[in-house]
Amino acid sequence: MKEVKKVAFLTAGGLAPCLSSSIGFLIDEYTKTAPGVEMIGYVNGYMGLLKGESIPVTDEVRKNALVLTRHGGSPIGNSRVKLTNVKDCVKRGLVKEGEDPLKVAADQLVADGVDVLHTIGGDDTNTTAADLAAYLATNNYPLIVVGLPKTIDNDVYPIKQSLGAWTAAEEGAKFFMNVVKENSANPRALTIHEVMGRNCGWLTYKTAQVYRKMLRKVKFLPGFMLTRERQDVHAVYVPEARIDFRAEAERLNKIMDKCDAVNIFVSEGAGVADIIKEMRRRGEDVPVDAFGHPRLDKVNVGQYVGRRFGELLNAEKVQVFKSGYFARSAAPCKKDLKLIEKCARAAVACALRGESGVVGPDEDHSAAIRACEFPRIKGGKPFNVRKGSFRKMLTEIGQPNPRKKRTAK
Repeated sequence: MKEVKKVAFLTAGGLAPCLSSSIGFLIDEYTKTAPGVEMIGYVNGYMGLLKGESIPVTDEVRKNALVLTRHGGSPIGNSRVKLTNVKDCVKRGLVKEGEDPLKVAADQLVADGVDVLHTIGGDDTNTTAADLAAYLATNNYPLIVVGLPKTIDNDVYPIKQSLGAWTAAEEGAKFFMNVVKENSANPRALTIHEVMGRNCGWLTYKTAQVYRKMLRKVKFLPGFMLTRERQDVHAVYVPEARIDFRAEAERLNKIMDKCDAVNIFVSEGAGVADIIKEMRRRGEDVPVDAFGHPRLDKVNVGQYVGRRFGELLNAEKVQVFKSGYFARSAAPCKKDLKLIEKCARAAVACALRGESGVVGPDEDHSAAIRACEFPRIKGGKPFNVRKGSFRKMLTEIGQPNPRKKRTAK
């Protein structure tokens, strides 16, 4: 590995409560351990890399880098770009017809004199980083790629805990602490809390768990309708398990009759396959993103679940609240901040010794923070619905243990 003289950062994919903090800790660590290293940030992720647009890390930014750890969002911008999706890159004007985006990206890194590229993103970002790293190695480009695992879904192999996920759960719980009060605006109120999570229910489970812990600290006045049971979670639905609408309606109707309200937490990816089938039967198109994923804003799981249960529970009013943008844009909580700092500082050490990979708690190595090899990085890690704390929560709210089937009746 040659001497590291120039380092670049990019953030990509959706936001998470770790992007700004990761960059802050990376800059601070380089300033401490390798003060002579020049640093830049590519604007709007891989889009900026393809277009050659970057922001220099000035002396002022170096001096105040830790200010970034108190912010959410990304200080250099995000985008969703897959370097192996040539058609999409051409369509968006990021490369010319006949060009290979991987080569364009590699050539830009060489032209900018970059020795180390830090990618901060989820499974799509880091699998794209893996594609880029493989291309660089195959074509003898002298460059190290070191990723950090950002995704509030917490669904990347072999990362035990992704950066920002704990914060997203806390923020989602805070969000629902307020909007749950809307169930007092109408009789027979059905409140749906749609939580982010395309293929993985971890965030929905964790948000519900944190919310219920917060609820236990609140004082109520049962002489009125201000009861803990009325504001509790009554059902939790995740992508890894089926939703038996009719069986659940029978159970939830009893709660509705008693509490005059039902509160449901549902992952944005729960039952998606069935909703898409229904949409296609109606002749509706299902748009996809650059990675081939169905656009969940068009599928709209929360509305579907609200409509089905609204009819089955004879609800007078159905409201669907989405906490995703509120949760994912937050600054990290203390627990996350500690993990982000450990991973960022370890990422700098890996880069300086020429070690590529995605730095995070490796579940195959006793959760040690290390550079997980790129070929091992992939998304789609499911939430374990047999997890003891999840089953305990379902038992407490009276919901049957889930069956592992992604279909809905």
